[in-house]
Amino acid sequence: MTTVAPVTAASTLPRRRRADGLRRLLARTDGLIGVAILVIFGLLALAPTLFVGPLQDVVTATGLPLDPPSAAALLGTDELGRDMVNITVHGARISMSIGLMATIITILLGTVVGIVAGYVGGVTDALLMRFSDFLLVLPTVVLALILAPVLDAVVGEGAELFGIRSTLLIVVVVIGLTSWPSCARVIRSQVLSLKERMFVDRARVVGSGPGWIMRRHILPNVVNLVVAQAVLTFASAVFTETTLAFIGLGDPAAPSWGQVLNAAQTAGAPGLGAWWYVLPPAACVVLVVLAFTLVGNALDDVLNPRARGRR
Repeated sequence: MTTVAPVTAASTLPRRRRADGLRRLLARTDGLIGVAILVIFGLLALAPTLFVGPLQDVVTATGLPLDPPSAAALLGTDELGRDMVNITVHGARISMSIGLMATIITILLGTVVGIVAGYVGGVTDALLMRFSDFLLVLPTVVLALILAPVLDAVVGEGAELFGIRSTLLIVVVVIGLTSWPSCARVIRSQVLSLKERMFVDRARVVGSGPGWIMRRHILPNVVNLVVAQAVLTFASAVFTETTLAFIGLGDPAAPSWGQVLNAAQTAGAPGLGAWWYVLPPAACVVLVVLAFTLVGNALDDVLNPRARGRR
């Protein structure tokens, strides 16, 4: 019986640390505002039909083309007569989903490359960093234009892979491939410091291999940095998706915020004075990017208290 209490306390320690970190995050004004905005958009992305009904199309449109805001359509309608509230809320699912998937790719690649390059060093470090430098200077739009026909040829034009249409998959892959190098460099810089610490030297002395040390000693000590990078990467991914969709690399059948802005430009909404066609999706992008930036700054102070002294 005497061994139960220590084991229980040890098992609840990570949970207590996470709860304490969440409390400190929400205690900050910027963290609270950012989390509140993200919770709202997260709920809209998870269940848009629950809030605004099914996505409207040409057949189910409820208003007149480019009708200004009114009691029937609070944010007006598009050129097809669809309610802007409806398509903007449904656009949250596409934009947030693409941002999430691209962030997962970015963080996985960046974390693995950063840890391996920083810990192994030597030729491996040099090769990985030179490759990341190449991707850092490669324009996202150019890479998207190159990958679009290649990926369509592989999976088939208009096909789906894991439930994702190929046109959206192109955007996810492009954002992921162009975003991970910066994440890898940040993590590598931290690993270069960690591998000289006493606990890593002790692990080497007792015979632990490089793989074991990177998994059990290095990775847990860069988790905080990975979380902060994921938050900032998500904001960048949403903005990049909007940019790519706006220039025509999105999926016309998927009303992401960038795709809605592209449709507004095609319909000539700015020239016609139909500001309500442009403002809702643009405001959503700004709010989401702002929210992730606020949360990222708050996390930087919560997870790295020394950062406060440098500001």
